[in-house]
Amino acid sequence: MDLWLLRCPEPGAPTGLLAGQGVPDVLDVRDVLDAAERKRAATLRRPADRALYVASHLALRTLLGAYLCVPAREVVLVREPCPGCGGPHGRPAVPGTPPPLHFSLSHSHGLALIGVASVPVGVDVQRVPGPGTVDACAPLLHPAERAELDRLPPGARPGAFAQLWARKEAYLKGIGTGLSRPASADYLGADTRSRPHGWTVTDLPRADAHTAAVAVLGTAPPAVRRLPVRLTSPHRLTSMHQAANDHEPTDQLAGQPEGTHEETA
Repeated sequence: MDLWLLRCPEPGAPTGLLAGQGVPDVLDVRDVLDAAERKRAATLRRPADRALYVASHLALRTLLGAYLCVPAREVVLVREPCPGCGGPHGRPAVPGTPPPLHFSLSHSHGLALIGVASVPVGVDVQRVPGPGTVDACAPLLHPAERAELDRLPPGARPGAFAQLWARKEAYLKGIGTGLSRPASADYLGADTRSRPHGWTVTDLPRADAHTAAVAVLGTAPPAVRRLPVRLTSPHRLTSMHQAANDHEPTDQLAGQPEGTHEETA
């Protein structure tokens, strides 16, 4: 499996706007993103959120196109059946029975993480929260996870909680439920032997104020790569397409595209 890291462009970068909403027009947003993605982007009120959403979804489609050997604009995504009710609103997927590949996307405060694998996969990236958020969310955790946090000194709890939550969301995305499954249902704490059987859940080295994790069915080791360019022009997207096939991996989350230090889907 491969993990791809992306630093998103600053909102208002001189690359055009989407429907006057301040969204960078990379490649041609209207040509690559589908109607639902464009509608979602237009509803995001903060320019940074719009730029992050558009850039990460363009990156996802460009990478999937590289793996599938089709142009980004020809990548077709469907919705899997909902694990809860069976309706057509489950996680996005590449069509096929079985699908030719699996993917997962997460983004937070300017940093995006994309996982691509031959088996079900989930990724998550989180910005380390403040103590108040930890206190509010801790009751939602598995009892053994709460006990682990309680044993830590106050200064260590936010980082530990962010890493734990990244593992949890990565796993829940991997099994296809997302947070519709109670966060207390599965143990994703520090004891790797007690984590869900049949899945490999891996912490990624911390970058800046972010934590990240990947969950993959089976034992496939992740190869972490970074996108070598920013999403700022069509020719750079072409080079990113090539990078999906020949860019050298790195083993650190900190090995992200050069430039800024910033901030799920």
